[in-house]
Amino acid sequence: MSVLSILKERGFIEDLTHTEELEDYLTNNRATCYIGFDPTAASLHVGSLVCIMALVHMQRHGHRPIALVGGGTGLIGDPSGKTELRKIITQEQIDGNKKGIKNQLARFLDFSDDKALLLDNAQWLTKLEYIPFLRDIGRHFSVNRMIKAESYKARMDSEDGLTFIEFNYMLLQAYDFMQLGKSYGCFLQMGGSDQWGNIVAGVDLIRRTVGKQAFGITFPLITTASGIKMGKTHKGAVWLDAEKFSSYEYYQFWVNTDDADVVKFLALFTFLPMEEMKQVKHLEGADLNKAKAILAYEATKICHGEDAAIKALQASVSMFGSLEISNDLLPGSSIPRGTHCVTSDNSVPSSSYTKKDIGKIPVVDLFMNVGLCKSKSDARRLVKQGGAYINGNRIAVFDQMILENDVKDNAILLRAGKKKYHKIILN
Repeated sequence: MSVLSILKERGFIEDLTHTEELEDYLTNNRATCYIGFDPTAASLHVGSLVCIMALVHMQRHGHRPIALVGGGTGLIGDPSGKTELRKIITQEQIDGNKKGIKNQLARFLDFSDDKALLLDNAQWLTKLEYIPFLRDIGRHFSVNRMIKAESYKARMDSEDGLTFIEFNYMLLQAYDFMQLGKSYGCFLQMGGSDQWGNIVAGVDLIRRTVGKQAFGITFPLITTASGIKMGKTHKGAVWLDAEKFSSYEYYQFWVNTDDADVVKFLALFTFLPMEEMKQVKHLEGADLNKAKAILAYEATKICHGEDAAIKALQASVSMFGSLEISNDLLPGSSIPRGTHCVTSDNSVPSSSYTKKDIGKIPVVDLFMNVGLCKSKSDARRLVKQGGAYINGNRIAVFDQMILENDVKDNAILLRAGKKKYHKIILN
């Protein structure tokens, strides 16, 4: 099966250019493709995973991916998908962010022996001269066509409007594509659906200047079954950097996937065979939760390594109870099979309460009683700062009570900050 067929089957593709020619190109060539990554933070987040996983699929099928860090365009800011002006960051911030992004991408892609390349468009964009750029590149762009692009229309209709510096972004991204085509034989650009206008502009520029056929693929915006943008939670972004979002928290993010999203996320965010997912469509309740555990394990293994995935699985079992994974459930997964039990050396502190206490104890009292906070005022301050959680859900108000729907498997997991946990066991 071709890589294009696999990307379609697994739900990656929203739109593409020149379908038949692209299929032929990928079938008969060791193609070089690229995706751009904004260096606006020191870590990528789950919202970038579709792009990253697509590059990995390309590499696994013998093609060469380029991860292009936008050190040059980051000095301007991409208006695509934004209704407000992006904050312009400094060169020093960009340099620091680039280092973190490079380290993260190296977990997914093999950069040895030029099997993948990591480039920075600052190498060529910061050396451009304005008049030659307008003469040689700008003359190929029609303003009438540019303002019809969705990314520009949204900004022009917003209160802030579209600045001239942002208006240049499409030209610069198209120039990137042309430069990669000339220097690296890269004639396929991929990206999110909001990049369609920029990608098509690059395809057209390559045709006009290089005289070769280029291609584009866009991916859909991934939303959860509840309509929330993928990677957005009550806690903010789900970062790929373990220092910003621990491997345990990452595991828990995936294990808490909505029932309706399990099959879709298995297809997008793991490499498990598609035929194995047919059985998952018919699972319910506890059996579906086991499939979620495999999803969480595989996603964590890909991002943080197998050791981190095993530790996250064990920590989850210690906090939420035993888990049995049979040999026939998603057999392509490397998750340890059998029954995972709560070990006697469980390092998570716990306290026993009776079920009669449900509905009678305010959370601030509970956090103080179990030692997660020194006093009620300390607990109130923790809630106000957004650092108090029940079963991974942030506590919003001081007088919130512990209720029956907070109980999972006769237990409640409290968390203060990122690393302090306490388990309430109900008798």
